Amino acid sequence: MSTPARTYYTPAGGLPGQSALLTDRAVVKLAYTVIPKGVLRDIVTSSLPGFTNTRAWIIARPTPSSATTFSQLIVEIAPGGGAAKPEVEAGVEGVVFVTTGSLTLTLDGERHVLEEGGYAFLAPGATWSLANEGDAITSFHWIRKAYEWLDDVDAPASFVTSDKDIEPTSMPDTDDVWATTRFSDASDLAHDMQVNIVTFKPGGSIPFAETHVMEHGLFVLQGKAVYRLNDDWVEVEAGDYMLLRAFCPQACYAGGPEDFRYLLYKDMNRQIRLT
Repeated sequence: MSTPARTYYTPAGGLPGQSALLTDRAVVKLAYTVIPKGVLRDIVTSSLPGFTNTRAWIIARPTPSSATTFSQLIVEIAPGGGAAKPEVEAGVEGVVFVTTGSLTLTLDGERHVLEEGGYAFLAPGATWSLANEGDAITSFHWIRKAYEWLDDVDAPASFVTSDKDIEPTSMPDTDDVWATTRFSDASDLAHDMQVNIVTFKPGGSIPFAETHVMEHGLFVLQGKAVYRLNDDWVEVEAGDYMLLRAFCPQACYAGGPEDFRYLLYKDMNRQIRLT
C-alpha cells in the first residue's frame, strides 16, 4: 500500500486586486476564531526583533479574544536570514514545524537541517538559533508557551524529528480513517503541551462534539473539511487556521478528495490554577 502524498500549505502573502469583494470567512467569536488563508496578506505581517530577512504572521497570542496559553506564528525567512537568539524569554518552550524550504537549527551546539515536515521541540532554557542557508524562502510554524514547572519533575529535553519519520497512530474504533502523528508521549507529565498532526481520510469524522478543557490551535496543512464549532458549521481548507477556546464543542467531517491534515496545539497535564 503506497503512502499518501503529504503536503504542507504555506502562505505566500500578496494583496488582492482592488476589484475583489471584501466578504470572507474570517470570524472571531467568544468560543472560537477562524482566520482563513485569504487574510494572510503582506500588510498584516510583523517584523521580529533579532531576526534578519524575516517576516511573520502572528495568528495567536494571549488576548481576551484569542489564545490564553500560547502564541503561534507563521515565520518566513528569506535566504541569508535568521536569528542568533530567537527566544528571549526565560522559561518559554517552543515547537518549530517547517512547511517549505530548508531551515538550519543549531540546538545546544548541534546543527540540524529541517526540511519540509521537519519538527523540533525546544525545551525551556535551551540555546538555539535559526538560519536559512538555502537559496529559497523557508517557512515554519513557531508555537511558544510559558512552561509550567512541576515539583520533582524535570522539564522535557529538546528533540528533533520529522513528520515523515513517525507512523501515525490510528484512533480506536475508527477503521484507520482518523489518526494522530504524536511527537511526544501524552502520558509524560513533563510535557505540558503537545503539538501533533491529525489526519482524516476522506469521509472520516470526529463523531461526537468534543467539549474539553484543552484549548486548540489548528492550522490546516492539507485538504478540506466541514467543522462544527460551538453551534456553527464552518467550511475550512488548507491554509486556514482555527483557534478553539476551552470547552468549545468541536467535531468535523473530512471532505476529500485527499487527506485532511492539520497541525494541532493543545495544553495538557496540569492542574487548574485557582490562586
